[in-house]
Amino acid sequence: MSPVLTSVLQASALIVALALVHRPFGDYMAAVFGSRRHLRVERWIYRAVGADPNVEMRWGTYLRSVLVFSGVSVLGLYLLMRVQDRLPLSLGFEAIGPDQAFNTAVSFVSNTNWQSYSGESAMGHVTQTAGLAVQNFVSAAVGIAVAIALVRGFARSRTGEVGNFWTDLVRCVIRILLPVSALAAVVLVACGVIQNFGGVQEVTTLTGQTQSVSPGAVASQEAIKNLGTNGGGFFNANAAHPFENPDGFTNLLLVFLMLLIPFSLPRTFGRMVGNVRQGCAIVAAMGSIWLVGVIAVSWVEFTHPGAASQLAGGGMEGKEQRFGEGASSLFAVSTTMTSTGSVNASHDSFQGLSGGVLLLGMMLGEIAPGGVGSGLYGMLIMAVLAVFVAGLMVGRTPEYLGKKIGAGEMKLAACSILVTPALVLGGTAVAMALPDGERAMTNVGPHGFSEVLYAFTSASNNNGSAFAGFGADTPFFNTALGLCMALGRFLPMVFVLALAGSLAEQRPVPASAGTLRTEKPLFSSLLVGVVLIVAGLTFFPALALGPLAEGLAT
Repeated sequence: MSPVLTSVLQASALIVALALVHRPFGDYMAAVFGSRRHLRVERWIYRAVGADPNVEMRWGTYLRSVLVFSGVSVLGLYLLMRVQDRLPLSLGFEAIGPDQAFNTAVSFVSNTNWQSYSGESAMGHVTQTAGLAVQNFVSAAVGIAVAIALVRGFARSRTGEVGNFWTDLVRCVIRILLPVSALAAVVLVACGVIQNFGGVQEVTTLTGQTQSVSPGAVASQEAIKNLGTNGGGFFNANAAHPFENPDGFTNLLLVFLMLLIPFSLPRTFGRMVGNVRQGCAIVAAMGSIWLVGVIAVSWVEFTHPGAASQLAGGGMEGKEQRFGEGASSLFAVSTTMTSTGSVNASHDSFQGLSGGVLLLGMMLGEIAPGGVGSGLYGMLIMAVLAVFVAGLMVGRTPEYLGKKIGAGEMKLAACSILVTPALVLGGTAVAMALPDGERAMTNVGPHGFSEVLYAFTSASNNNGSAFAGFGADTPFFNTALGLCMALGRFLPMVFVLALAGSLAEQRPVPASAGTLRTEKPLFSSLLVGVVLIVAGLTFFPALALGPLAEGLAT
């Protein structure tokens, strides 16, 4: 079977699987967040943290809960890494340095999982499981909780209440993330992914040399890091490592886990606002952008432009033989468009134009379909902008789901959209102006610029993947990228929750003959156009200096 046909069949199987679970899983999540019943284990957790699960919160209280919980999480994870050498099962590893501990703590709490270290040679078992893996669950749950709060803003009227953060957080972890992760981990173990708490082992390689191998609880962390679109990896090679991703089936399963919640949440949105066709319009826009990205990257990698790739017979540099160009391209597009950051190939080795597509996928705001929760609320912000643009075209006050989009709502939406470009472009400009940026680049010219641009794009969008040749483990980049991760995660949440509160206070506006039908394919097309135009106008000059210049040169 030809590699192209294999790639088409894999992508088709993935799309069919996602289509089959979209409705039942989306409905299940809607039922979880709409339930009035608390499980016994959930009541224990509420008592432990001193929270009343039946008290509704206004957006300001909800936001303070998000920020306090996340701030305490950063501090706890930072301290855990700083005293790692004194903990049991540390495997003899030293404590993590201050700047790297700060970077890693912010990274995992912000659902970024950017790693400037090699996991198998830096982190002990307690740090990996009690620290990093726990944050994989709760940071993902925070993103979903904020998205659900925004959905309630559209669904409710004449109240400023958007739910209870602690209830949303606990239910998301207990009823959604834990069960699916446990099932996925069992499947991964059955397929050859390791899961143990053994010590460092010396093994003999094929060439007769010895190498230290660190085992660990890999399957459990692999399951949640992809399901929660966290990213990162137990090993430095990430999902390219055979202990994390042994074969083509596990590769496809990991991609499925990345896309499962982001592609199902629009159904949850439709159920909660009382119109499932609204969710269909959102998921259609997300799916269209994702599919075009997969086709574009696969086409460039299979046609392998450039003298070196043509002489080699394919663009296989930086890719695993067991995956090839097709599965590597599918994984790469999915991870950059879902805020995951997990990689099964070196993005640094992708062709210039396909690397540009991966960058653009993040620059869109990672809304196709985006990270768990963040993808949905990012796309809903874009939907508000699209409705506003349509209102300008026909001279009507814009409305979305029965809510008027006035000056206040548009200011909040615009601020949310502008946070990431400001961090990406500002951070890249500062790094390129300093000697630290030049020293971190493995390459010179457009590709070197792309390495720096990719790093700040990945951090500011809470993705976590990187061009592998980029040397980010320096005090400057650990601090700068850590700040970008924190601001890129939590500043948009401020505006999203403020928008949710504003919408929840409004009276519903009845639909009329002039109301824009936002559940129709026309609106999905308008939404895609607005997304591409906003990102294109913002990032095209930077892309022209990096991946576009490199791609056109080859």
